[in-house]
Formats: sequence, C-alpha cells, structure tokens
Amino acid sequence: MALRSSHNLTDLFSDELTAVVTAIHNTPEKIVLEFAGAGSLALAWLHGVGGSSRTILEATDRYASASLTELIGFRPEQFVSRGVAVAMAAAAYQRAQLLAEPETRLVGVGCTATIATDRTKRGRHRACVAAYTAAGLLIFDLTLVKGARDRLAEEQVISRLILRAIVEASQIGGQLSFALVEDEIIETSFEPVSLLEQLLTGSIQTVMLSPVGRLSTDESAVNGAIVSGSFNPLHQGHRQMARIAARKLDRSVYFELPLLNADKPPLAPAEAIRRGAQFLDFAPLVFTGAPLFTQKAQIFPNTVFIVGYDTAVRLIEPRFYHDDPAQMRAAFEAIRAAGCRFFVAGRVKDDRFLTWRDLALPDELHDLFDGFTEQEFRIDLSSTELRQK
Repeated sequence: MALRSSHNLTDLFSDELTAVVTAIHNTPEKIVLEFAGAGSLALAWLHGVGGSSRTILEATDRYASASLTELIGFRPEQFVSRGVAVAMAAAAYQRAQLLAEPETRLVGVGCTATIATDRTKRGRHRACVAAYTAAGLLIFDLTLVKGARDRLAEEQVISRLILRAIVEASQIGGQLSFALVEDEIIETSFEPVSLLEQLLTGSIQTVMLSPVGRLSTDESAVNGAIVSGSFNPLHQGHRQMARIAARKLDRSVYFELPLLNADKPPLAPAEAIRRGAQFLDFAPLVFTGAPLFTQKAQIFPNTVFIVGYDTAVRLIEPRFYHDDPAQMRAAFEAIRAAGCRFFVAGRVKDDRFLTWRDLALPDELHDLFDGFTEQEFRIDLSSTELRQK
C-alpha cells in the first residue's frame, strides 16, 4: 500500500477549506475547542481565515493525560473513546457558557485521537469527535486504515472531521470532502440533549443513556436494581458494587443520576452529559428529576436501591422528615407499597467497618434493609477523595 503524504502547505488551505471556514465565521455560534492527540490543523484553519475572533472563544490542546483528566473530571480506561470525546465537548460547552454573553449560541467541541507518530503503535489509529449544543450532541467516530497515510495526512483527516462537527452543529449547508480509503467509514449519531431540559421542567420523568450513547425516555427498560449517586467521578467502587450486587441479587443493575438534589442547585444538562459520558461502553444510566427515594420508588416500582452506608444513615435521620415520626413512617410505607427496598454497601468509620447491621433502624423498617457483608464487598474509595486528588 502506498503511503499517502501531505507536505505541500498550500494544500492545507485549499479553496474548499477557506469557503467552509468563512461560512463558520459568518454564523453567530461561538466555539470552545478541546482537542487531544490531533486536531491542531483545525485550529490553524479557523485562525487562517479572517473572522476567527467572532468564532473562537478558546481552544486548548490537552496533550498530557493529566490535563485531559482535569478537563473531564475522571480518568478514563481508554483516552480515545466516544465517552471521552463527549465529556470533552460537554466541558467545552460549560466553559463557553462562562466566556460568552448570555443568549449566545454556543458549540463545545471535543476531539480525542491517536494517529501515526515516530514509533510503531500497537492499537488502531482512531478519532472520536463530539459537538455539544443546546439542542443536541453530535458524535463522530472514525477508525483510519493503519499505514495508509503519514502523520500529517492523518492529522488533516481528523482536523477536517472537527470542521465537519462544527459545520453540522452550526447547521451550515454544504459538505466537506474527505479523502477516505476503502473500509474507512465515519460513524455519526445525534442525541437530543434537550430531553434533559424537559426532565428538569418535569414534563418527562426519566431519560435513559444507553452504553452506546443513545438517549431515550423509556423508563420501562429499568427493571431490577439501581445504584443512585452523583458519580463525580464514577470509580472502581461503583463498578464493583454493581457487579457483585447483580450476582448476589440475581437482578440487572442500572445506575441513576438525579438532576435535582434537595441540598444543591439543579444539575445543568451539559454537566449531566459530562458525568454520563463515564458510562458509555460500560452500563446504562438513567437520569431522573427525583431527589427523594419516595419519588424514585414511584418511578421504579419493585426495585432494589443500592446505597452506601452514609446514605442509609441519612434515610433514617428524623431531621430529614422535619423531626416528625409520622412523616418518616409515611415515606417508608410508600416505598414498601411500591415493592422497593434498600441494599446497603458498608464503609469504614473510625477504624471500624460498618454495615447495614450497624444502622439504628426502627423495628418496623428491618424488612426494608439488607446489605453486603465486609467479606462480600469492601472498597475504601470515595468520589470526594478522588476529586481532591
């Protein structure tokens, strides 16, 4: 196979590219661009045509893994993946919201890629690009035929893919050509993140994010057990808890991220998508607007809610029921009537490992609580500690 090369710099600023970039600069959208591994030519093209000051708010090359991890808020198992690109785009959109004036039309773009370098790579040469707007999330996935191009030629293809993401996110007409070789296909998808706005307004109850990145409103797909949390970040303790619970309970295990919290501001859709990106290629995640377990029980009847020890302690604290025993009894009766119960994961406190057996449960609630023993599950991790690190 002949190696394709691109060393003529005049080819890098062709008439077609100039026209595309000019069209981008003539739209009202303002962009924050985050890229890792490839994508620098896209930024050069955007700056190479007059008008980039109307378009670019900020662009950052996240070449060090620590820089990328800092941006997305978690350390991924694979740095080149749809989940990472989505998290980058969502973080870029949040950054754009900070930099731009209110009511500005914004695009957050994330690109993560691995391409040819000065050493032989074992894995695939691949790029994942995502563009986040108020209306939806565009995802592009491309695997390059290894050895078909040199580094510069691969960089050109990936940078064109970034421009295509901006063009489609900005709803600009026209197509950008790609010099793809046989067996190379750009896989694309669009997900309506506006569903999350409907969730916040209460017009729908749930939004499901599938492991392949599909957003839907079918909560009937959830039937089994649910791990509820903020997942900032998702960590190995959550993953292992779900695996062991699925085996012990003989149920499918889902994750739930409520956008509303009794003690905190609502979670913005972009932040919800950033956190949800951790679940792509791993497990289904359901977003809800239900901060209380009484509400969750109504949405997901006959469900086992898997909770940490600290959450279980809060569940039986009278202060969360206005110190009214009758209100507390009514809440748990509603949960019992929905066929729901709790399964508790223990934790270390004051050098002692505490399980559900250590909870100060009223007699009438014992049937609603069960849990892991220390031998079945113990991982001394917390999302707070991971964020601090």
